[in-house]
Amino acid sequence: MSLLDELTSTVSYSKVERKIVDFIRDYAYSSNVEGVVLGLSGGVDSSVTATLLVKSLGRENVLALIMPHSGTSRVDVEDAISVAKMLNIEYKMINIDKCVDVVINSSPWLIGYTDKVVKGNIIARIRMIILYHHANALKRLVAGTSDRSEYLLGYFTKHGDGAADFFPILDLYKTQVRKLACYLGLPKRICEKPSSPGLWKDHLAIEELGFSYEIIDQVLYGYFDKKLSINEIAEKVGLNVEDIESILNRIKVTEHKRALPPHPKLRY
Repeated sequence: MSLLDELTSTVSYSKVERKIVDFIRDYAYSSNVEGVVLGLSGGVDSSVTATLLVKSLGRENVLALIMPHSGTSRVDVEDAISVAKMLNIEYKMINIDKCVDVVINSSPWLIGYTDKVVKGNIIARIRMIILYHHANALKRLVAGTSDRSEYLLGYFTKHGDGAADFFPILDLYKTQVRKLACYLGLPKRICEKPSSPGLWKDHLAIEELGFSYEIIDQVLYGYFDKKLSINEIAEKVGLNVEDIESILNRIKVTEHKRALPPHPKLRY
């Protein structure tokens, strides 16, 4: 059995669903809130998260925010709306172009330094500001939509999509999230949609990461869960050692994203 088959086929998705649903319900109850809010992008992670939130708390307690910008594809917006309607949850459409422009134009001396990656981080952080505006005003929690693959790779924006009150699917690899999406009955086009943070036009994860999640997840699973050596992973996945090291190096260089900001120790 390949690492990918082992990763995705030996999981009881009914148990996964039950554990996540129970966790969400218990956490929301203990937090004494009136519901949750999430950003709905039309991708597999946010669609699965929205589905699990509805199963846990009921559709009336879930608010989805769809926050497109000029680079957002029409298909993603349509898919987000389709998922919201399928789940019968309230959703709000908020175009964030003006917010992004205000931030960028407030510092004209940085215009020449604000490339698509810098702008993309601004987009992610503005979305989180809007999510927390709704959460604070409506006495709700912000549900994060990141998965384990993105988290380990640091493939998220610090204080952007990496910020939330809780993360229902953070212990699932991307390939497992896709399997869970199918199990939950989400449309095939959502389950199989190419991964994209959607921070600029035609933004695809595979182009930025260099490998598909089907490959990346095998490396992460082999390294963290199976405790295999780099050479063993390379042999099982069919990559050279340098490729494995390049994937694992992302974890090292993004450690700051997963840690509390450092501070000097003044009390002994």
